[in-house]
Amino acid sequence: MSETRKLLLQKLGIRFKQPEHLELALTHRSFVHEKKLSLDQSNERLEFLGDAVLGLCISEMLVHAFPREDEGTLSKRRAALVNQKQLARLAESVELGPALKIGKGEEKTGGRKKKSLLCDAFEAVVGAYFLDQGLAQTQKFLERVFVDLLPDSQKLEASQDYKTKLQEHFQSRFRKSPRYSVLRESGPDHSKTFEVKIEFGGESLATGQGSSKRSAEQDAARQAYLALKIDEIGPAMGAKRRKKKRAKKSSKNTRTAISPKDKDREKDKKSLASEEMSAKL
Repeated sequence: MSETRKLLLQKLGIRFKQPEHLELALTHRSFVHEKKLSLDQSNERLEFLGDAVLGLCISEMLVHAFPREDEGTLSKRRAALVNQKQLARLAESVELGPALKIGKGEEKTGGRKKKSLLCDAFEAVVGAYFLDQGLAQTQKFLERVFVDLLPDSQKLEASQDYKTKLQEHFQSRFRKSPRYSVLRESGPDHSKTFEVKIEFGGESLATGQGSSKRSAEQDAARQAYLALKIDEIGPAMGAKRRKKKRAKKSSKNTRTAISPKDKDREKDKKSLASEEMSAKL
């Protein structure tokens, strides 16, 4: 094992029973393409797994740490903890970049310092550790990594990205989240372009493009967010509720504001109507 990988494990405070799990987590697709290896020898599958494991473990930590907070607040805390910028910062702190296996083209363009690449690699390492050690050990590992960030997670830059905003909108109104899927990939491995589609309830909302899956998802979320005019929906719904509340209050005040003379007149009218009805009979 190289010195950079040994240093990485030392900083992470973990060990692997099967070192090949770590090797795979540190192998970028640009290296795979350059060496003409099969696509399953890149870290993308582990990145996919690690993303899910991170979401689960961080969610459990937050539920226990903040038992009185609602779903929306917890979601914002989680978004602040696992967004690209925060995970890239964690990757930099353990010197993950130097341990990566990347292609020459990616090396020339500063791939070891790219936030998207570092974030994806950190997720891949989490996925690899989960496969190697199981959920319980992975949870302990992530608790050590994130324990100091939990208390101030609400103050961290959640970057109120469009993906988070869109998810909060659909969760609050429909209790469901939109789905993202990759339509196509194009370009060389060190400079790929992804096209992503976002849909909800089987209906396509928008498509987006980016140099990574994350940035393409953000672009798709932005397109959908603006097309749905969500910023206008929130204030409009609030105004509608306030107007309805004022109307209800006004109606109540009108009923209670009848003077004693008005009440007497109403009684006289009812009495006269009763006498006329008796006369007809």
